[in-house]
Amino acid sequence: MSITSSFRINTRFSLVKSITVKGIRLFALGFLLVFASCSTQRQISKAANTALFQDSTVQHAHVGISLYDPSTKKYLYSHNAQKYFVPASNTKLFSCYAALKYLGDSLPGIKYWENDTALYLVPTGDPSLLHTDFKKNPVIDFLQKTKKSVYIIDSNWKETALGSGWSWNDYNDNYMAERSALPVYGNMIHWVQEIAEGVSNEAQEDQTPSIYSIPEINWKVRFNAGIQRKAFFVQRNRDENVFMITEGREKKKEQDVPFVTYGVQSALELLPDTIGKQITYLAELNKKQKQPVKLSTVYSQPVDSLLQPMMYRSDNFYAEQSLLMVSQVKLGEMNDGKLIDTLLKTDLRDLPQKPRWVDGSGLSRYNLFTPNDFVALLQKMQQEFGMKRLQAILPTGGKGTLSNLYKQDSNYIFAKTGTLSGVVALSGYLYTKKNKLLIFSVLINNHTGSAGTIRRGIETFLKGIRSRY
Repeated sequence: MSITSSFRINTRFSLVKSITVKGIRLFALGFLLVFASCSTQRQISKAANTALFQDSTVQHAHVGISLYDPSTKKYLYSHNAQKYFVPASNTKLFSCYAALKYLGDSLPGIKYWENDTALYLVPTGDPSLLHTDFKKNPVIDFLQKTKKSVYIIDSNWKETALGSGWSWNDYNDNYMAERSALPVYGNMIHWVQEIAEGVSNEAQEDQTPSIYSIPEINWKVRFNAGIQRKAFFVQRNRDENVFMITEGREKKKEQDVPFVTYGVQSALELLPDTIGKQITYLAELNKKQKQPVKLSTVYSQPVDSLLQPMMYRSDNFYAEQSLLMVSQVKLGEMNDGKLIDTLLKTDLRDLPQKPRWVDGSGLSRYNLFTPNDFVALLQKMQQEFGMKRLQAILPTGGKGTLSNLYKQDSNYIFAKTGTLSGVVALSGYLYTKKNKLLIFSVLINNHTGSAGTIRRGIETFLKGIRSRY
């Protein structure tokens, strides 16, 4: 054998040996990564089993969990993450995304056009008008200044007062205010009963309490004089603004009761005392009143000043009106179904599973989302709006709807809760002790136990994740 042949054989052998060694190393590395991944899955599965699945009230419930690491673009843990669940108020995350995406910096308070003698208004669905959350009302200031006759047309309203799938018998409760094109006072009447200070408990039995409403109303009010009740209570008729009042024995008691909006009619009855003039409703415009293509806008409040209380106290009314405002901005009309369909075909077309999304607040049990959908949405929100802004909007430990949870080590979780009968949900962002950002969604349906107990179980599970990763 020649020296040249020997050299070729040795070279080939060395090359094969090198490739083999590299292959073995790559295989070993891949094996270790797979093993580590499986090990992580097993560890998290064990933690979920200990904190959640062993609870007797959860054993027979439906549970979905998705835990995602955006830095590696990998799911650390999935349990029924592709299955559909009723998400309750986690739905507000989708409404929040739409508002952040399309409402800009400030809420459109009212749209208008005018001529020499008249001012024509087009409502936008802004819920801040005369709401107690806001001290300034630019729209009111604008209306007070005009000397012209004021008219309003609501042909852009394409919705119903109550959402699809809402519980009809909750109409008297403050969490189910009606939706409308021109909300005022949060579409709510604030009732107050007071008994004069310094009156003894014995004397209270014979004293007639002072009862009043904010705002003052000219609608029908009746009293249940024959009913003896310890608690003050106001009950509205289902389909009309007639309020039945039962006096209580409390020194002071307050109650918020939604009113029937009748389109914009109730708002028009409540506004004159504040703006000092009547607003005339127009069912349609004549040739002289023709609406121009481009309208002027009076802006009212910073967008985030609405979204923060919406998420902190899980405000259904704000969530519903936010979605309606987005619809007005994007489509030129207030139509939830049309807007949702548009968003799912455009901005949200890449969701892992197409949700059934029907309202802005999550009051409806027709809503169906997967845990993976919420993780995908939260990642999109992080990328488009940044964590600094989201941290100011979402509740953290010890605040808002998380006020009784995650107190020990706050400011590491930023999340939205969700609660209906038999439903507990929590989706958001989690910073680990190594400052790694994780995105999670936990959806639990059809439980028969205490929502508070289940929330504590979720807290234990997430705190374990925070400590380990």
